[in-house]
Formats: sequence, structure tokens, C-alpha cells
Amino acid sequence: MQKTRDFLRSIGLPEGDRYDLPTSQKRFDDGSQYRFEVPGIQGPGAMVALLDALDKMDLPIHRVTQTKGVMTLLDSEITRMVDLARQKSVELVLSIGPRATTDTSASVNTPEGSRMGYRLRGQDQVVRAVEEVRALTDPLGRVLAEWTRPNGLRIRRVSVPLGVIGIIYESRPNVTADASALCLKSGNAVILRGGSESFASSRAIHACMAEALAEAGLPPEALQMVPTRDRDAVGELLRGLDGCVDVVVPRGGRSLVERVQRDARVPVIGHLEGICHVYVDRAADLEMARRVVLNSKMRRTGICGAAETLLVDAGCAATHLAPLVESLLAAGCELRGDATVQAVDARVRPATEADWRTEYLDAIIAVRVVSGVEEAMRHIATFGSGHTESIVTSDPAAAARFLDEVDSAIVMHNASTQFADGGEFGMGAEIGISTGRIHARGPVGAEQLTSFKYQVLGQGQERA
Repeated sequence: MQKTRDFLRSIGLPEGDRYDLPTSQKRFDDGSQYRFEVPGIQGPGAMVALLDALDKMDLPIHRVTQTKGVMTLLDSEITRMVDLARQKSVELVLSIGPRATTDTSASVNTPEGSRMGYRLRGQDQVVRAVEEVRALTDPLGRVLAEWTRPNGLRIRRVSVPLGVIGIIYESRPNVTADASALCLKSGNAVILRGGSESFASSRAIHACMAEALAEAGLPPEALQMVPTRDRDAVGELLRGLDGCVDVVVPRGGRSLVERVQRDARVPVIGHLEGICHVYVDRAADLEMARRVVLNSKMRRTGICGAAETLLVDAGCAATHLAPLVESLLAAGCELRGDATVQAVDARVRPATEADWRTEYLDAIIAVRVVSGVEEAMRHIATFGSGHTESIVTSDPAAAARFLDEVDSAIVMHNASTQFADGGEFGMGAEIGISTGRIHARGPVGAEQLTSFKYQVLGQGQERA
């Protein structure tokens, strides 16, 4: 245990601190002791075994969790990959960075808790996402269009990889797996640059995937990970590494995306923020509206698909507004509303124009009463970010107009905005949501990580 104890001291963790949900406590020979959070591990015997394993590892960790079944991978062209999860028992080391570990008790509904939820919930969702990517149809070599010219030339448009993709992300270590699997499935090489909070986790996942590539006879260099926390590395990646990077995808908060969009010298796929709306039309079923609104806002408040503004048709405000307000308040959501909404409940705070433009990523929602679908769409066009909008209505005409005329990457009818996710779209996983209009829009999965080229087949034709 000497190495473990020396490491804990070297990074400044005081003896006797909790790390965190106390499961076991280890006292070393000299009397020093540390307390660990180890979700899913019960009993001192398992803890001692884990600490013994920790002594053999050379990773800058503060907290560890033991799991079996880490990753399943598949190469898109050879359709053969090594499933490490089923071949060996892997202990995945997770890190939350150098800050005090008390912040791990934060709700998974906070932005940080949501990003670090991988550590709390385990690897099951990641494994499922990668297995779903494996099951996807190969996006490469597809004939997207084909025609024959009068002179006999046969022309076809065929899907091809983008090339080398740089992925810059923050706290979510699951992005390491999702991005790697999607890039491999679409025939791309990838350079990963994860955040400092999940540096050890991401490095451990990357090591598993690179090993699987090697065992499958494929070049592990196809999956690169920037081996430093130094922020200067991000700048080098944004400059394209002397022409080696073809596109950059940022995945993180506003400050990261703004920097990428500002400094990148290569094309960028992504979105700045998700100011998502739910519009409750006058023809909406009240119970359906209540469920959709609550789920859109409160399921996970810290994700980009969470609703930030609720628009209620004046035509149903007399029957729908109060129940919707009461349901949100009862769920622990803070409401900021216009004068009509404030009149419903004294707990509703006044909304300012800034509220209509804010991505809260928290249990806060702005609420406004509008005159109908026309004003709802006008509000979304003025204040929205082009991410995801949903209409709740039983009127087919109102739904069709909303779906056709709202200019966002994802537009929904009678469904929660939290379905704005590549996995929910059947893509297996996603690198992110793109709100741009060039190349990819909406969830960016394997198919969106391809481009195309033209193949022209002739029999000796010459141009006059």
C-alpha cells in the first residue's frame, strides 16, 4: 500500500477525508488513513483488493470504481473487433480532477453532475451505445445517386470518410468511447482531447479501444489521444496540426464551443447552445402536455436537449397554464414568466428579455403566453438557437405548419425535447448535435461523419 499512500499524500489529499459516500476505510501501517467512494463495491475485502490493484496502476486518480465489461468495438470495414468486455476483467479507473471531492455529491441534474454521470452510473449505457454503433449499416461505399449521361458516361455519388477528425470535449468520459466507435464505423481516424476532470477515465477507455484495434489487426494509431492536460494542445488541434486534421467537433460548454468556433482553422461541426422550446397549442391534450413539458425540462436539466422556454397558447391558457405551472413548481423547477404567468402563482419570478435567450442547464424555465402558433414560431425564430423545438397539439394543421416552418435542426410533435439524442434516433451514439446548415445537422452519428465523391465510368469517351 506504500505507493497508494504516497500518491494520496503527493496530490494533497488530507488524511481522514471522505471520498465520498463512505464504503470502506483503509488504515496504513503508519496510522494514516483515507476513505474512498467505491460505487458497487461492498465490504472491506473488496476494498483491499481494489487498493492492491491501485498500487499496480500508474494513473493520477483520486477516486476509483471497479467494473467488469468496459468496451465492445467493431471496425466498420472488416466488421471484426475485439470485445474486451467479454475477454477479460477490466478495472476502469475514473477521475474527477484535483478539486475537493465533496462536489461529487452534487445532483446528476447539475451540469457537472450530468457530465460526470458516467462515473456514477457505470459503463452499461456506454457499452450499449457502442454495441448499437456496431450494429449500424456500414455508412461507407453507399451509392447515394447514380445516373447515365447521353454520351454513355455513368456517374455515381459514393459515400467516403471525412478523414481525420479532432474531437475536443470536457467532462464526459463516455465521449471517448462514443466518438471513437463512430469515427471507426465511418472509416475516419480520430484525435481525442478530453477534459482534465475525466483525463484518467478517458485515457483508460482509450487504452482499451487501442488494444482492441491492435488485436484485430488494425492500426491503433487510428485512435489518438492527446496525452496532456495542457491547454496549448487545444490550440494546436484547432490550427489543424499542419494540415493533418480535416474537421473539428467540440463537445462541451459555451466557452469551449466559442473558442473552437473563434480559433479553428479547419471546419467545425457543432452547436453553441441549446435553447430549446416546448409550445403547448390550444388543441393540446392537457395530460400529454404536462408529461411532455415535465420530461422536457426536468428529466435531465443539464443536457443540451433540455427545454429552457415554455410557450403556452392563449387559447388554452385558462385551462392549461395553471396546471402546467403547478406541475413544474411541484417538481422543484423555478419559473420566470410574463405578467400572465406571474398572475397564476406568486412563486413565479418576473422574466426579463435575457431569460428568453438563456440556456439555464438547471431547474429553471422561462414561460410565456403567446397568441398562437404564429407568435410561437416568431418567438423561437427570435430567441432560439436552432437546436430542438416541440409542439404539443392534436391539430394536424398546426403540427404540420410548426414542423415545416420552424427552422431548427430538430422539430418534434407531441414528444419531449430530450429525445434530441443520437442514441434515441437509432444512431447508436452521437458525437454531438449540429445546428449548422452545412454538411451535418442534428445528431452527428456515423453517417454524418462521411462525405462523398463522384465516380465516373466511361468507355473511352472524349469531350468535344
